[in-house]
Amino acid sequence: MEVILLIVVLFLILIFCFYKTKIKGIVGEKTVSSVLYFLNKSDYKVINNVVLRRGEVTAQIDHVVISSFGIFVIETKNYKGWIVGHEDSEYWTQVIYKYRTKFYNPIFQNAGHIRALKSCLNEYSDLEYVSVIVFSAKAEIKIDTSVDVINVYRLLRTIKKYSTINLSKDDKNSVFERINASNTIDSFNKREHINYIKRRIRNREKKIKENKCPQCGNNLVERRGQFGSFFGCKSYPICKFTKKY
Repeated sequence: MEVILLIVVLFLILIFCFYKTKIKGIVGEKTVSSVLYFLNKSDYKVINNVVLRRGEVTAQIDHVVISSFGIFVIETKNYKGWIVGHEDSEYWTQVIYKYRTKFYNPIFQNAGHIRALKSCLNEYSDLEYVSVIVFSAKAEIKIDTSVDVINVYRLLRTIKKYSTINLSKDDKNSVFERINASNTIDSFNKREHINYIKRRIRNREKKIKENKCPQCGNNLVERRGQFGSFFGCKSYPICKFTKKY
C-alpha cells in the first residue's frame, strides 16, 4: 500500500512539474478575476479570457474591463521576485536570488491585444484603451514605465483612478456585446496560438540580428544613454524600440 501511495505522489509531482507554468498562469488569471468581481457592476463590465482573430493572427487577452472611463486591457503575469526592465525593452528579467529569467515585454504583448480590440471595435474611434500589466503580490516591480505595471493588490485602485467619461451607457453595452460576439474562445487552439507566438518571436529576433527594428523595419543605430550603449530605432521618437548593447 505504501509503495502504491509513493508512486501516486511521485506521479502527481511529475504532473505538477510538467504543467507548472500553465498552472501558475491559471492561478494568476483566477486571482485577477476574483479581484475584478468586486468592481461595481453598473459602472464596469468584465470579460475574462477573450480570444480575437484577425486573419491568421490570434490575440488571447486575459481580461477586458469595459467602463464609461475607458477599456481596460489587462495582462496577468503570476511571477515573483524582482521584475526588472524598461518600457521600451524587448525583454524584461525575473530575478530570484542568483537566477535570472528573461521574458517578453508584456507591454508589447498587451499592445498587440489592444490592436486586436481596436480592429474589433473599429466603429468606436474615440475609445480610450488603458493597458494594465498585473504581477502577483510576491513580485517586486522595478520597471521604468509610464504604463500601469502593478501588483494585483493595486488593481482596483488603478482602474478607479481613471474618471473621465468617454463612453455612454448605451455604447458601453454595445461594446460589451460586440466583444462577446467576437470572442472565439470556444474554438481556440492553444497549441496553435503558442506555435504562432514562437514563430513571431523568431522572426523578430531574426530582424534584430539583421540590424533591423522588429517594430517598424527601420535600421537600428547605436546610441548612448545613462546606463551605457544600446541599440535604438533610427525612427526615434516615433518608434521607441531599444535593445541592450
